[in-house]
Amino acid sequence: MAAPTRQDTKKYFENLSGAGKSIAVLTSGGDAQGMNAAVRAVVRMGIYVGAKVYFIHEGYQGMVDGGENIKEATWESVSSMLQVGGTVIGSARCKEFRTHEGRLRAAHNLVQRGITNLCVIGGDGSLTGANLFREEWSGLLDELLEQGEGRSNSVLHIVGMVGSIDNDFCGTDMTIGTDSALHRIIEVVDAIMTTAQSHQRTFVLEVMGRHCGYLALVSALACGADWVFIPEMPPEDGWEENMCQKLSESRSRGSRLNIIIVAEGAMDRHGKPVTSDFVKDLVVRCLGFDTRVTILGHVQRGGTPSAFDRILASRMGVEAVLALLEASANTPACVVSLVGNQAVRLPLMECVQMTQEVQKAMDEKKFEEAVRLRGRSFENNLNTYKLLSYRKADSELPNVSTQTPQTHQTSSFNVAVMNVGAPAAGMNAAVRSAVRVGISEGHKMFAVSDGFEGFYKGQIKEIKWGDVGGWTGQGGSLLGTKRTLPAKHMDKIAEQMRIHNINALLVIGGFEAYLGLVELSSARDKYSEFCVPMVMVPATVSNNIPGSDLSIGADTALNAITDTCDRIKQSASGTKRRVFIIETMGGYCGYLASVGGLAAGADAVYIYEEPFDIRDLQANVEHLTEKMKTSIQRGLVLRNENCNENFTTDFIYQLYSEEGRGVFDCRKNVLGHMQQGGAPSPFDRNFGTKIAAKAMQWITRKLKESYKGGKVFANSEDTACLLGMRRRAMVFQPVSQIRDETDFVHRIPKEQWWLKLRPLMKILAKYKTSYDVSDSGQLEHVSRLRPKETDTAAI
Repeated sequence: MAAPTRQDTKKYFENLSGAGKSIAVLTSGGDAQGMNAAVRAVVRMGIYVGAKVYFIHEGYQGMVDGGENIKEATWESVSSMLQVGGTVIGSARCKEFRTHEGRLRAAHNLVQRGITNLCVIGGDGSLTGANLFREEWSGLLDELLEQGEGRSNSVLHIVGMVGSIDNDFCGTDMTIGTDSALHRIIEVVDAIMTTAQSHQRTFVLEVMGRHCGYLALVSALACGADWVFIPEMPPEDGWEENMCQKLSESRSRGSRLNIIIVAEGAMDRHGKPVTSDFVKDLVVRCLGFDTRVTILGHVQRGGTPSAFDRILASRMGVEAVLALLEASANTPACVVSLVGNQAVRLPLMECVQMTQEVQKAMDEKKFEEAVRLRGRSFENNLNTYKLLSYRKADSELPNVSTQTPQTHQTSSFNVAVMNVGAPAAGMNAAVRSAVRVGISEGHKMFAVSDGFEGFYKGQIKEIKWGDVGGWTGQGGSLLGTKRTLPAKHMDKIAEQMRIHNINALLVIGGFEAYLGLVELSSARDKYSEFCVPMVMVPATVSNNIPGSDLSIGADTALNAITDTCDRIKQSASGTKRRVFIIETMGGYCGYLASVGGLAAGADAVYIYEEPFDIRDLQANVEHLTEKMKTSIQRGLVLRNENCNENFTTDFIYQLYSEEGRGVFDCRKNVLGHMQQGGAPSPFDRNFGTKIAAKAMQWITRKLKESYKGGKVFANSEDTACLLGMRRRAMVFQPVSQIRDETDFVHRIPKEQWWLKLRPLMKILAKYKTSYDVSDSGQLEHVSRLRPKETDTAAI
């Protein structure tokens, strides 16, 4: 019998029917931006597969009270939810649901409507309550039958999604709302830093996080804060003197401001709270600095959800419905989680138990265990912050070269860092991280201006710790970047490598950076100067680098697209019956258009990777014509700049205008270079910081391995690598091996993971489409989530 083909093993969601099923969705606990996007995805996916979907307003309170709190949802009822913060269906604390009588009333209200599938969006308390409800379900039904109500042999299926700005739930790299909360924090920090600089002030910022320091830690990384206090890692005894000494040294090196971030649940080693006011009084008393306190409070919960949270919530909502459709009587309650860039299903109670273990470890003052239980992403953030936050004295720096035998030369290696290609937000955060980690590891760091063009012209100079202060939040490329490739200038570049004795090279950039590294490594036979460790970190808004699922800069560009689309949709809702055609960047790569379309709720997205013809355009016009007959009288169409040389933005605009005449009118907008500009998002700051730190640590290892006979010599494949995120792990891949994965003509990878997200956008826009769910349906376990070398890119 022949082995099954790949086609035979594929599983399509069309084979899963929701006919005869009823799904209810509720939001519980504290609100979080992105909850509405999750509700929208559950409703639309549920209706799409033929199920009845119900809103439960006001969380568990609404389930207990019943009546008008439980209403059937329609496709149009969620049309404006995507860009709205908070939770439109309401959330409330409910003491009654904690009682048996309250849960019996809730069961009665669900049974009346035939609801046996429940999607709960909330924190660990809300999800634990849902699991208890499920365990009691059969007993509750028996009680209702005795009272002459209800039905027998019914099973309650529960799927959870974690909505919490604190990111305090184990098993997922990110919870819905965390990224948006970081956006609010960083907006405030960026604004405060300008006024602090003007007056030479110290600011103490208090952020949310009663039991979890994630927001404080990541915002400290994202703004380069001088000091951070988090519950998981209380400062050592004597921290007061150490902190004041660090602040004083920072000022003596020319800094005009200091930023200290305090999580609201921070405490010292003895369990005494470390408050923002205490820190302020300490700084004033010991240093006399002009110091102010800012408590961000509920600002962090508010505002529009970020692009990341909309995409995360949409993916989780769709996955939650799939999990409910596939559930059997023996399927445990599960929670939909994000690991790396993959949506996975985990047993709910395993995640809850590990979350409780974290709190237990903190109560018992086992802080290192608490950090480990928080997961690899949290641990990496903490380790990177420690690496970057404090400059060691020269006497403390490791003497890299003298650790290797046969050395009689300088006490450090020379490492050059450069930007290549178009500017991308987050490049400067990556450069700052690389420079400071390099100096910490004993290297002398050199900055190359203007890419390979600056390299061959000799625009190379040493860059020191203080030179990169404040770079994290700066957009563009402060080093300067050009698209020039090195092939025509090999002689001059090799000469500059020799003049400055460059022992290793870190290239941060886009497709030109990748091509440049390929050219340099290919020239090693001719030029011994290139026989040094070389590594590339992907940074481009287009996200078109083979070997990496994500690039620095793409998240910032997505937020720029989403913000613009929100404003445009608002304009369209005011005028009614209007369709906007928007052109995005990306070259031949449709990432920005496709994922931006998912985040913005687009009706159609045209990309090069998915060929289309005039019949598809006509079908889209007809789809929009039908849409205009409903209460949603607006349309949004995204077009990647190089999706088709004949079907230009002008052509599509004119076609839609002509075919839609009398039904809707059209407008067009070319977003252009605004997608490359602006301050980097928290994700890009954090991703750039962590990936560059990892690249520098790799360089240090390779330098030690390749230092022989008084010189560095590295010419093996694995010494010229690209560091990229692959599914769940950060991986160093030789550039020579990635060639086979590359479409060099169109400057894109031959296979792109995000193409699997395109059906989601179509489903949520009410198009009939095929959706491969082969990767779904496997219930994993928390303990097996992260292999040893995994370094997830999630912030």
